[in-house]
Amino acid sequence: MEELQKQYQVLKQDYDRAVSKLHIETLASELADLDAQALAPDFWSDAAKAQEIVKQQAGIKNRIEPWQLLGKKLQETGELIELQDQTLLNDLQKQLTECQQDFDQLKSVLRFSGKYDDHDAVLTLSAGAGGTDAQDWTAMLLRMYSRWAEQQKLQVTLLDEAAGDEAGLKRATLEISGSFVYGKLAGEAGVHRLVRLSPFNSDNLRQTSFAKAEVMPKIDSPNELEIDAKELKIDVYRAGGHGGQSVNTTDSAVRITHIPTGVSVAIQNERSQLQNKETAMTILRSRLAAMQLEQHQEHLSELKGPNQSAEWGNQIRSYVLHPYKQVKDLRTRHETSDAEGVLDGNLDPFIDAYLEQNLGAE
Repeated sequence: MEELQKQYQVLKQDYDRAVSKLHIETLASELADLDAQALAPDFWSDAAKAQEIVKQQAGIKNRIEPWQLLGKKLQETGELIELQDQTLLNDLQKQLTECQQDFDQLKSVLRFSGKYDDHDAVLTLSAGAGGTDAQDWTAMLLRMYSRWAEQQKLQVTLLDEAAGDEAGLKRATLEISGSFVYGKLAGEAGVHRLVRLSPFNSDNLRQTSFAKAEVMPKIDSPNELEIDAKELKIDVYRAGGHGGQSVNTTDSAVRITHIPTGVSVAIQNERSQLQNKETAMTILRSRLAAMQLEQHQEHLSELKGPNQSAEWGNQIRSYVLHPYKQVKDLRTRHETSDAEGVLDGNLDPFIDAYLEQNLGAE
């Protein structure tokens, strides 16, 4: 029984640390407030607001209920151990083993204790140095992340794209929805470097090209990040597209600029002006939220505009396809020779290596 008590105390301490790190009590309080709002007689008078609250309720419940159930099971186990009843020894050992297994399954969530880790993600890919090769590389990255999301059974929506001059893409923005997507993808933000034999020059020379990935938590609720309307500049212009004269040339494209930081978002994805504006505002809020996390600032007015360029010296990961094959993360040092597999969406080893390296970092 003494050994059982020791096992219980170790597990209980691990559980308490996890619950504290994940702010389970704070989330439970937030859920109680949302539940109270949902009981109001006029709750559904504002359908959009009501749906947002219901979504928040579901998200918090999914996050805290497994921990609450484990906590209750641990408490019951501890109370039985205190009875010092030797006839219960086998049952208690089995119950404690089950608690340990439940904790081991849940503790992977400890990697996602950041403010927005449970949010969906907005991923923007932009071509950097390297001309047409860089634009083609941007399209390759779009395929890579799309394939990864599909393998994870996540929902992918293309919000906007700008075609390259000869091939590939100058820019593309994806929304990826699912459990802890931002927490999983946050470490993918940065400059990605490709080395290969270029298919775009007659001599088939080795070419180095760069593309930048921006990963932002999707902030579609204005209450999560308030922006002063006076600090926004909104431009409406004519969206251009492929397909010949007068095709997709309505005045529906929207560019929104956050004046204090200079952050600008332009959307022209064949939508109405209103839809483009809503999408642009969501991406702008998301980008500013990501900047807040990166720069550790409480107020938007204190943010400095982004300045990292997609070129030599700034890369987080290198993808070499010639003269040998290797993908190497320059932060975690994780690497693999299966470059085709990575470009086909096998990103989990790189994501896991980054999460493990940063586990516990605030």
